[in-house]
Amino acid sequence: MEYWDVYNEKKERTGKIVKRGDFLNDDEYHIVVNAWIKNQDGKYLISQRSANKSHPLMWETTGGSILQGETALDGVLREVKEELNIDLNKQDAIYIGSGKRYYKGCPDILEIFLFEINSENLNIKVQEEEVNDYMWASVNEIKHLYESKKFEATLYFDEIIK
Repeated sequence: MEYWDVYNEKKERTGKIVKRGDFLNDDEYHIVVNAWIKNQDGKYLISQRSANKSHPLMWETTGGSILQGETALDGVLREVKEELNIDLNKQDAIYIGSGKRYYKGCPDILEIFLFEINSENLNIKVQEEEVNDYMWASVNEIKHLYESKKFEATLYFDEIIK
């Protein structure tokens, strides 16, 4: 069972803890993170959602909800490790920004990070419950997937893949 800290609109912990799936009020938020991972060739690592998840088989950047007690940075590192078996370094994180998103009963604050890495010796292994496939995609390939409604764009999409 996953537990989340509840935050206010200023990204301050309220002291309230909820189980994943519990109803949040409109003024309560949980933190969601996304990692844009860019390699030495200027390509981004994107993953395809499992067929059993919402938005099945859509391409996206890796991410998810942070857990109780985690920071956004700790959460993004954990999500990338769980879903793709990649150990990223905290010092390589470039904070891009955040924004509030409204989903009835589950509002969140999305935190976006960019990691520029050397991909030559990675041992990527997908978590099959979460990820169907992955690929290193150029900016043009990502734009094409997005225009074809096959890529889930998040906040700062245009700024990152300009």
